Amino acid sequence: MAEYKVAVTTRDMQDAGTMDHIYVILFGTEGQSDRTELDNFGIDFKRGVTQTYTLKTSMSLGKLLLVKLEKDPFLFLTEDEWYCSKVVVMTPEGEDFLFPCYRWISRGEMVELRGGRAMKVFEEEHPLLIEHRKTELQLKKSLYQWAITDERLPHKSHFKDISELPAEIRFSASRSDEILFTKRMIGVELVFKGLAGSTQQWKNIEDMKKIFWHKKTAMSEYVSEHWKEDDFFGYQFLSATNPNVIRCCLKLPSNFPVTEEMVKPFLREGSTLKKEMEKGNIFLCDQDIMDGLPTREKDGNSMHMAAGLCLFYMNPENKLMPLAIQLHQQPSKQNPIFLPSDPETDWLLAKLFFKSADVLEYEVVHHFLKTHHLAEVFGVAALRSFPVIHPLYKLLIPHFLYTLHINTVGIRSLFGPGGAFRESSLGPEGLTELMARALPKITYSSLCLPENITARGLGSVPNFYYRDDGLKLWNIINSFVKSTVEYYYPLDSDVCKDTELQEWIDEIFTHGFHRNKLSGFPGYFSSTEEVVKFITMVIFTVSVQHAAVNNGQFDYNSWMLNGSMQLRGPPPTTKGQSSMKTILEVLPNVGDTVKFATMALLLSEKFTGMVPLGEYPEERFDEPVPKQMIKIFQAELSYLGEEITARNANLELPYTYLTPSGIENSVAI
Repeated sequence: MAEYKVAVTTRDMQDAGTMDHIYVILFGTEGQSDRTELDNFGIDFKRGVTQTYTLKTSMSLGKLLLVKLEKDPFLFLTEDEWYCSKVVVMTPEGEDFLFPCYRWISRGEMVELRGGRAMKVFEEEHPLLIEHRKTELQLKKSLYQWAITDERLPHKSHFKDISELPAEIRFSASRSDEILFTKRMIGVELVFKGLAGSTQQWKNIEDMKKIFWHKKTAMSEYVSEHWKEDDFFGYQFLSATNPNVIRCCLKLPSNFPVTEEMVKPFLREGSTLKKEMEKGNIFLCDQDIMDGLPTREKDGNSMHMAAGLCLFYMNPENKLMPLAIQLHQQPSKQNPIFLPSDPETDWLLAKLFFKSADVLEYEVVHHFLKTHHLAEVFGVAALRSFPVIHPLYKLLIPHFLYTLHINTVGIRSLFGPGGAFRESSLGPEGLTELMARALPKITYSSLCLPENITARGLGSVPNFYYRDDGLKLWNIINSFVKSTVEYYYPLDSDVCKDTELQEWIDEIFTHGFHRNKLSGFPGYFSSTEEVVKFITMVIFTVSVQHAAVNNGQFDYNSWMLNGSMQLRGPPPTTKGQSSMKTILEVLPNVGDTVKFATMALLLSEKFTGMVPLGEYPEERFDEPVPKQMIKIFQAELSYLGEEITARNANLELPYTYLTPSGIENSVAI
């Protein structure tokens, strides 16, 4: 007679427990146990509880291979799902085997769990496990399928509604309830104030400060007071929500005829534009990607969008100052170059239109396309290509938590009728065209921060906290990934033999980048070094980069005068004709303004179930070495967090968006 101890853990979350009957079968190299009900005195499967059961067999089952769980109804109670975290089995020989589950199990469902050391496909030997692996991947490929919404865009999952999502990738009930409650509270406040759906225009700027009573931050208050200032305008292109577009300018574009005489008054005494460019003190933002995009109609009138160029100067006080703004790509008499010496409202209007185009490009391209959409590509490819026992599944799957859920919701709520993106100056056609133009410009190197910073000539720019914190995080992630990947792939030949790994990168190359070789993305891995770099990029993109472009949205984008995705009038074509009344007239109406501000608020919130970068609450690795690597990773992130906090204590405008404790492990909001 052999005796096994079976410890079953139910997750500590809302509705995770069950009253149903749970049965188990153990499979080993020498046989299998009988189907046995797990039943102790009292209620067994309460949330957050681990229960241990004794299972006896006539003989030892040998090396454990699989655990099968089955859930049957208890009397005639209504359907309930059970969230099983893990099963740990102690063998008669005293060995513990971890069988991760971390999923919902429905009534009548049977789930087979793999346990023990992470295994690559070419390491499998037992026929039962080889067949189990094959069957699992067949099921996952049928469950997670690719869909094409537009041939010019990355492909996405085929799910159209969150009700179609498998339970294990949906939001927890508590997270869903909290988000819904927050939306309702915002809605109640805006209806009570008469702001929601209002078609009235803003009569004065002070009224815009009263949109939200319950939500203000130190930074959002600062923005509403300092939005007119040139040094704050420049600061935002380095350390606000869109640090992705500015680059060092060594030569003026031919379509931006800024002269020495225009900018001389704003340079250090005795210097010239040419000298400052040679010193690396001149920077450029070029919105050529926005040129000629189709705009939508509102109230019977076509909307407008700038596609400008802005020249910046890093002055002797290390402040980035705007020097000149041109609001269209082709120079002409009707497309003047605006300067800081122009009448105040002319200059404010030029900055307003330039920032409006910047915010729209940032939200659609740098936020949605380059983090949310790519995270979905990386995640769907992983779900289809890796079985749960694969080491890279264990490493990567926490970084795709909730991504399919938030994207499925986001596409409908932001791009659908009445959505904030759809209410922007661009209609559905313009939004799609913008993403279609952006995809071929996304290169592998542009997603690798060290190469990105070098390519844009920003390595020595002072007070560039996104770069400083981002590069440190890149290195910490890279060190963790390197140690983990090299543990499982000590030889390059191991990489080449792993057909599941090769399928993963091939699916990403195919469905994310349309096999475009000019993008620089690999379609095949031939070395461990290549795998390390790619996985570093993936984890960085879905955690750090997403935090950089997401977490400051309310701070910077809830104040419409600092950059609105919709402006009602055309960009100015002459100087000396504007006033504050002109600025108020081009802003979105009250209803659209609060819609954009609400989006910024919701996307910046921290909700229940937020898992910070480096935290892995799901115990998936069973080997001591990767567990130790995770602890080292967490310690390095903690040290960096302390360093960032100490630096921020001495800054007038703290840069907090890349503090590790505030970075979510995945694109989950």
